[in-house]
Amino acid sequence: MSDTIDVPGYLGRLGLPELAGHEPSVPALRALHRAHAERVPYECLEIHLDRPTTVCPVESARRIVNGRGGYCFHLNGAFSALLRALGYQVTRHVGGVQGNADAPAGATGNHLVLTVSGLPSAESPDGDWLVDLGMGDGLHGPLPLVEGTYTDGPFRYGLRRSEVEPGGWRFDHDPQGGFRGMDFRAGPARMADFRERHEELITSPESGFVRVAMAARRDATGADVLRGLTLTRIGADPSRIVLPDQVTYFHALADIFGIVLPGPDRAVLWPRVLESHERHQQAQAAA
Repeated sequence: MSDTIDVPGYLGRLGLPELAGHEPSVPALRALHRAHAERVPYECLEIHLDRPTTVCPVESARRIVNGRGGYCFHLNGAFSALLRALGYQVTRHVGGVQGNADAPAGATGNHLVLTVSGLPSAESPDGDWLVDLGMGDGLHGPLPLVEGTYTDGPFRYGLRRSEVEPGGWRFDHDPQGGFRGMDFRAGPARMADFRERHEELITSPESGFVRVAMAARRDATGADVLRGLTLTRIGADPSRIVLPDQVTYFHALADIFGIVLPGPDRAVLWPRVLESHERHQQAQAAA
């Protein structure tokens, strides 16, 4: 399937209709990335609504235009299609998010990564950039694909050559974040490379997306993360609260994450969120 998407609709969702027909540039890439991080949530609610998704970028872009989000295969897949439609040179890569020190490092296939090339600047003389909207509380804006440390709002990141993926790269998350780091391979990937892992992530009882309904959103001063009924603010003015009831839960989804669900979806989702929250709390207490 081609990557033909509704570009005006997508840019409208990002609040950047004026970028239609613009020339690719670093400032425009930053604006697109930051708007996407702020306006399109990282979320897995379709799993809990019994609506299977695919890794097709066109399908993902359509869902985004209609007011929803997704996780890495959806968000980065759709964003790569948007960038290509706007004239950017985009490469998709197989990556792997390392949740903690006990998890294996390397491009395990549980993550889709993007790089953009052809945009040289003082920060990136070779013109290469790491672009990633699929890490939840990860990047707000793109990073130069240059080894070093970077400050992005309250977070401090590391970017270096991967120790386990020859020719690849390693992103080290801030200790405040929800995972340890991410490795990705140098070579290009196809969306088909992620189909099998995607099916596992949306169906396996061992998948974190299946176990807990969640949403996350990044902004300039930190990140909001909702797991079950636990709402956490990371970064400036950190906080952690448990939402007391379904009215508060759906208000938070709408006000913080921009997810407005119709009544029938709420009726399906609420008991599942409550159950997954209780399971998650029990597992944490037993750990």
